[in-house]
Amino acid sequence: MSALGTAESAGLAHARELALRGRGRVSPNPLVGAVILRDGRLIAEGWHDGPGTAHAEAMALAIAGDAARGATLICTLEPCSHFGRTSPCSDAVIAAGVARVVIGCCDPLERTRRQGLEKLRQAGIEVVVASDEDEYLSRELISAFVTHAVRGRPHVMLKLATSLDGKVATATGESQWISGHESRAHVHRLRADHDAVIAGINTVLADDPQLNARNVDGPVRQPTRVIFDAHARLPVTSQLARSARETPVIVMAGSEASEARCQALAECGVEVVRHDTPQPDIAHALTELGAREMQSVFIEGGAHLAGAFVRAKAVDVVQWFLAPILIGGDGAPGALGGDGVGALADAARLTRVVTTRRGDDIVCVGRLIDLPETGV
Repeated sequence: MSALGTAESAGLAHARELALRGRGRVSPNPLVGAVILRDGRLIAEGWHDGPGTAHAEAMALAIAGDAARGATLICTLEPCSHFGRTSPCSDAVIAAGVARVVIGCCDPLERTRRQGLEKLRQAGIEVVVASDEDEYLSRELISAFVTHAVRGRPHVMLKLATSLDGKVATATGESQWISGHESRAHVHRLRADHDAVIAGINTVLADDPQLNARNVDGPVRQPTRVIFDAHARLPVTSQLARSARETPVIVMAGSEASEARCQALAECGVEVVRHDTPQPDIAHALTELGAREMQSVFIEGGAHLAGAFVRAKAVDVVQWFLAPILIGGDGAPGALGGDGVGALADAARLTRVVTTRRGDDIVCVGRLIDLPETGV
C-alpha cells in the first residue's frame, strides 16, 4: 500500500469529519465522506446522509461536475460496485473521468461482490488504499458497519460513569448524578449514534429511565431499547413499556420467565425474546440483534450487566466517565459486578486509549477487542 501525500492525508481527515454529519442516521449503511481535489485544492465534498440518499462520492461528483475529470477523489470507504437503493458509486466515478482515487479503507462486503476497488483499476483509474493510521482511523469511523459485516453481531460500547474511586452509587443507592452536565449531554449524543441501548432490569426498576436521546442537535433516529430481564419483570406501567409502540423495546428474557408476564409485555408492544437458559445469553442476544441489522449497541447500567459483558469478552469499546468526587464506603457499589478476576494477568486491558475532558469530568475511551481487518 502506498503512503499518502500531505494534501491527500489532510483530505482524508476532512472526509472523515464530513462523514460524521450523517451520524445516527445512516445505519445499516456506513458513515462515508468524500472530497475531490485538483492540484491539491478542494473543489467539492460530500457525505452520506442516510439510506436512500446519495452516497458521499455521488454527492461530491455532482457538485464538481466537469471539474472532476482528471481530478483526485478521496473517500473514506471503497466505492460500492452493486445496485442497492442507489446505483453503484464505482460506475459514477468511472463516468466522471476521475484520474486517481484514494480510499481510506476497504469495504468487507465488496470482497463478495464485484469489488469496487478492482473495478476502478480495470477502468484505468489509479487507486491507492491508505495505510497505517490513515487506514485505521477510516476503519474506526465505520467500526459498527465493519464489526457487523465481518462478525455478524453489533459493535458493543460499554459506558460507565464513576467517582474517582470507582463507585457508581453511594452505599444508600444514590447515583444521580455522579457525572456532570456536559458528560450527560454527551451520553445522549452517544445514544443517538447507536442502533440500540442496553440496560439491566435492576437499573430500570430503580430509575424508570426512558433510555432515549434527548436535546441532541440535528435529526435523531431513536435507538431501540433492549432490557436484559431474566424474569420479564419490566413493569407495564414503566416509561419503557408505555412508549414501546413509538420506540421499540426488546426484553431479553430467560427460560423461567412467566408466560403471563411475557404476554402482558407483548400486549404493550414490547418484543420479548425468550432464551433457552435461565439467564439471557449474551452471545445469543447479540446474534439476535445483529440479525435485525442492528450494527451498534450502547450498554448503560448496571454493574451486574456490565460485569457480565466484560466477562463474556463481548465489549468492543469502553467509554468511562470519571467524576472528580470521592464516595468511599465498603457498601458503595463499584462499576463492574460479579466475581472479577483473581489475577492481574487476567484483567481486561484497554488499548488505543484516549482521554478527553467533559466539563470537570475525565473521559477515558479504549478498545477491548481489535477492529476486524477489511483489506483485500
